Amino acid sequence: MMPLRSKIRVLPGAASPPDTGFAESVIEGLSRPRKSLPCRFFYDTRGSELFEEITRLPEYYPTRAEIAILNAHGAEMARGVPEDAILVEFGSGSSRKTEILIENLPALAAYVPIDVSESALSGAKQRLQARFPALIVRPLLADFTRPAALPEDLANAPKLGFFPGSTIGNFAPAGARQLLIKMRDMLAPEGRLLIGVDLKKDARVLLRAYNDAAGVTAAFNLNLLARINRELDGSFDLASFRHEAIYDPREGRVEMHLVSLRDQTVSVFGLWFRFFVGETIHTENSYKYSISQFQDLARAAGWSAGRVWQDAERLFSVHELISP
Repeated sequence: MMPLRSKIRVLPGAASPPDTGFAESVIEGLSRPRKSLPCRFFYDTRGSELFEEITRLPEYYPTRAEIAILNAHGAEMARGVPEDAILVEFGSGSSRKTEILIENLPALAAYVPIDVSESALSGAKQRLQARFPALIVRPLLADFTRPAALPEDLANAPKLGFFPGSTIGNFAPAGARQLLIKMRDMLAPEGRLLIGVDLKKDARVLLRAYNDAAGVTAAFNLNLLARINRELDGSFDLASFRHEAIYDPREGRVEMHLVSLRDQTVSVFGLWFRFFVGETIHTENSYKYSISQFQDLARAAGWSAGRVWQDAERLFSVHELISP
């Protein structure tokens, strides 16, 4: 079989070559018997804008609940962090939640946001340095799921990691365990991690959060097809797919899918993919945990479970993990 990379070519008249990682993942995912696409590719410029809209929706409780936890307990979370510590945020994005934590850490040696978006890192640095003039911000352009080295002059400083947003839920438990191991290694020795984790709850609450009345989540999901059309010469007809969110109680996860509304054939880079009516592209998982389930997962990754904070409605949690 021809390697995927050899199928990817620069299209005539294209301003730049395609992102081969994106192209390979799309071709591989659509070639599977049960089609899927990695959720990390949601976040192009338009996808990031749509996600910011999602976080402000009345149905989408995670952002609101996590911010409430940080506002109520930020000082307690900061207690015990050495004055010369650095704050390392994984998948920092806009770093807006981080501002609440930084307010309670006035003696930080530096803040190291890690993200794949250069524009997000640049914007966050400008905003944070305007608000906290004494703060040293050292952005790291990298994929936090892969090994990356901290700046050499900060490598031996005490470290507090921050991973908000329940992004850990996008990983299957085995993948989440491996990611927690990588984070433990980066924050060693004697590092700490504050991590947002969505809690198990009534399925109706979950499904409203992932299928809002205004249709913003649907637009966010469908934007992935628009990105394929734009960047990978795709021929998806967005009107021929609909967004679907379901809850799988056995797996303890919300799943997002794009459902084909008719029999159709779609091309990507000149390769053709057939869809039957009702066939889906699985685009995201969001695993939900009980407190004890997540603590068990963290221990399996070599962390010690510390304090746990929840919002008043017990919808969301922030866990403190401690490296032995």
